[in-house]
Amino acid sequence: MQVATIPPRFRHLRVAIVHDWLVVNGGAEKVLKGLANVFPQAEIFTLVNTLEHDAVPWLSQHRIHTSRLQHLPLIGRLYRHCLPLMPYVVEQFDLRGFDLVISSSHAVAKGVITHPAQIHICYCHTPMRYAWDMKETYMEDAGFRLPGMDFYVRKTLKRLRQWDYFTATQVDAFLANSHNVAQRIKKYYRRESEVLYPPVDTDSFALYTGQRESYYLAASRLVPYKRMDLIVRAFAQDALKRPLKVVGDGPEFKHLARLAEGHENIELMGYLQGASLHHLMQRAKAFVFAADEDFGIVPLEAQACGTPVIAYGHGGALETVKGLEHHGKATGVHFAAQTLPSLKNAIEAFEKHEFSPQVCRDHAEQFSDACFTQRLTALIDEKLN
Repeated sequence: MQVATIPPRFRHLRVAIVHDWLVVNGGAEKVLKGLANVFPQAEIFTLVNTLEHDAVPWLSQHRIHTSRLQHLPLIGRLYRHCLPLMPYVVEQFDLRGFDLVISSSHAVAKGVITHPAQIHICYCHTPMRYAWDMKETYMEDAGFRLPGMDFYVRKTLKRLRQWDYFTATQVDAFLANSHNVAQRIKKYYRRESEVLYPPVDTDSFALYTGQRESYYLAASRLVPYKRMDLIVRAFAQDALKRPLKVVGDGPEFKHLARLAEGHENIELMGYLQGASLHHLMQRAKAFVFAADEDFGIVPLEAQACGTPVIAYGHGGALETVKGLEHHGKATGVHFAAQTLPSLKNAIEAFEKHEFSPQVCRDHAEQFSDACFTQRLTALIDEKLN
């Protein structure tokens, strides 16, 4: 990403960017990079930072402040267990010396305490999903067995919801990463927001117009809500024995390996990045995406390669993937439910249509770094006036 052309009035601002935590280099970190690119003078505040310097070299240009949680043993693996403490900890950041505070928040970052002379803009990846709309799913997946643990967690989540709602009233302006998230901000916080899609590094994903191979590709962190198990189960069916390559690592890997056992058409490739992942994306017949995401950057990276997407038709995928109703401008197929029959039908519908790699690429370009930077500077300039 090249350094953005910074409006002159931005250069003299003292800027603090508050980010929940820096543990994995995922979608939220791509947004953080975009924010930091517009404000190279910004200082970054985060609860925990365990990222290797070579994984995020752009961070070295900024002064980074961490919280007291940084010094706890094994914090890189156990940080989520500190969630009940995080509201208190994030409020301890001293931001008195800054004119503009931008929080990059999907958990607690927006809860920082600001002062009357400061402007606080929150880029909201989502309201805290495990405290709001995914509360019951979270409780089911956790499977608490200790007596009283279920009651304790529910009480903790209730307090988090109360704190989350209150701190939303202290934000001067919200930016939502999608219309999907904007609706949830309005529902849970009773606040309006402007939509600013996350930046997609389309320059790193070259358009491929050559002959596609026969395999389908799925790639993500292997955690339950990504529903990679649904994809593996679908391709393990006798009626759908297409080649499938699964890229990623995480706590679900062993479970997925058991599901794929005995099915030679399914290959679990582990964690890949850079050129190796790009090569697979470029030559895949389609990218398969089964998660209910707030936005979802990876399907757009696939489309930047010219690869169409078969996606669960809910949440952010309705904004990032153009379904068959768009006819010649379609970039993929949506399936209506996270079930085997629904996914199977979508794959069969996909195989009856032809998709233009150039149309997929053109659609992805609308979410490029340059588009993000241009709209971000316009929105912040508006909020500062």
